[in-house]
Amino acid sequence: MAMADAQKATAEPDSGISGEERRVIFASSLGTVFEWYDFYLYATLAPFFAALFFPPGNDTAALLSAFATYAAGFLVRPFGAIVFGHLGDIVGRKHTFLITILVMGISTFAVGLLPTFSDSTILGYEIPGIGWAAPVLLVILRLLQGLALGGEYGGAATYVAEHARPHRRGFATSWIQTTATLGFFLALVVIGLCRFYFFDAETFAEWGWRVAFLVSIALLGFSVYIRLKLNESPVFARMKAEGKGSKSPIRDSFFRYPNNKFALLALLGATAGQGVVWYTGQFYALFFLTITTKVDPLYAYMLIAGSLIIGTPFFIFFGWLSDRIGRVKIILAGCLIAALTYFPLFGLLAQSANPDLAAFQQRTTITLSVDPAQCNFHIFVGPWSQFTECDRAKDHISKLGVSFETHDGGAGAPVVLNINGTEVTPYTADTYNAALVAAGYPNLKAEQVEGRTVFTPIPADPDKIAWGTVLAILSLFLIYVAMVYGPIAAFLVELFPTQIRYTSMSLPYHIGNGWFGGMLPLLATAIVAWSGNIYAGLWYPVIVALVTFVIGLLFLPETKDRDLDDVSGSRTDATG
Repeated sequence: MAMADAQKATAEPDSGISGEERRVIFASSLGTVFEWYDFYLYATLAPFFAALFFPPGNDTAALLSAFATYAAGFLVRPFGAIVFGHLGDIVGRKHTFLITILVMGISTFAVGLLPTFSDSTILGYEIPGIGWAAPVLLVILRLLQGLALGGEYGGAATYVAEHARPHRRGFATSWIQTTATLGFFLALVVIGLCRFYFFDAETFAEWGWRVAFLVSIALLGFSVYIRLKLNESPVFARMKAEGKGSKSPIRDSFFRYPNNKFALLALLGATAGQGVVWYTGQFYALFFLTITTKVDPLYAYMLIAGSLIIGTPFFIFFGWLSDRIGRVKIILAGCLIAALTYFPLFGLLAQSANPDLAAFQQRTTITLSVDPAQCNFHIFVGPWSQFTECDRAKDHISKLGVSFETHDGGAGAPVVLNINGTEVTPYTADTYNAALVAAGYPNLKAEQVEGRTVFTPIPADPDKIAWGTVLAILSLFLIYVAMVYGPIAAFLVELFPTQIRYTSMSLPYHIGNGWFGGMLPLLATAIVAWSGNIYAGLWYPVIVALVTFVIGLLFLPETKDRDLDDVSGSRTDATG
């Protein structure tokens, strides 16, 4: 049966998609949608529960800590790629990504049950806090999620590609490429319903966010049921029947030439740039709207969701187009266009999303005079982190979404904020807020409560948001994402032989996405806080995308005309 399916896959390359291919694409994609939903819940909800799992007292530090934990799930993904890739090349594609979805679903469900750092109240019941055990357990669960996702994507992409017919692999695997975006969209829908329909803002912030994690258990059950009905990949089954499998996929992938060369080129010439474009276009854009431009989360979710609806069909389009003109040129064009346009587009996004804040920035000169030796660059925040007055001052101003210049005040100099010539020292949150409000900062309101001034955040005025412009920019970001992401699964599958394909494609993919891409929110947030420029974080994706463009242009081969059967011979050094 498997050999007949494989022979059928190489016949009729230009005929319509078969019923078997539809079933494979649907089952693989649906399960992967749910797995991405699980993984991206954390990223979307991090600003809400950051303060719950980390020590109170510094909101930016808590957010950085939450992003660091978020990044930990990405950092471990390459190890998941090695573990599950090895298993997938030895045991098979189907059984391996059944295991990955179980690990992911159970870990996500557990996050919804995890106690917080301090005591909390849920449905009227007092739940004791567990101190530093809370972030430790959260990190462990994120690591399990990352390991699972490290094995999931390669399995799904390989499985679909090995069922697809030649000259249609870009189109077939592009459906897998939509799953990350659709999973993100599903996460936004569930979070939006919880935040704005089932719970008020206070209840959602306290414990309502947990519901989005808990419902993943139902998605897990459905996904496992669907995948149990699948058969093994016909190309893999034939390889096993012919006795051509690799005894050591890890060695043959990364310690034998030329497969190790192509793994490195796939990383530096494709997946690194693809990863930063993906995370800039979706997650960083969301954080920029909510944290920097102060757009109300409901409106930000609506805008991002609208861009996902508009942009998702382009994944299929660019996958289809790559079957005709090639994978590499589309991926590299997306990297180059994104790198050249991010700065002007994010500038326009800030102006369009919150014109009052943009106008305040234009008419206000803000400087911070400090002793540079007392200012630190914080990435991974934990019990070892020491925040100086300089760090707290920078964090506070950055959190308000305004840029400032840092001046060297000399050794031992106090921290002095200067707003249009008015100096404020020493740093306290209230004195800085008062000075900014007095200068016309639009997103804080000062109120007298029991004899003291309380500052309340004010979201961007929805009547002044240029909705069409913001949606157009976000949709354009999604088109960039579709260009780099739509064809990449087919490209990676075609780059390596069958006996090591799962392992070989998974590692560069997850280093590119997990390390280069997954670190983006954390690094960009830290760069902004350290530099004082709300756009400085964009330098990271711009530089990585440009490096990817150059390396890919010079060294990457085109793969669209490769026949997977020709590449799946007994020699592990076959490259087609």
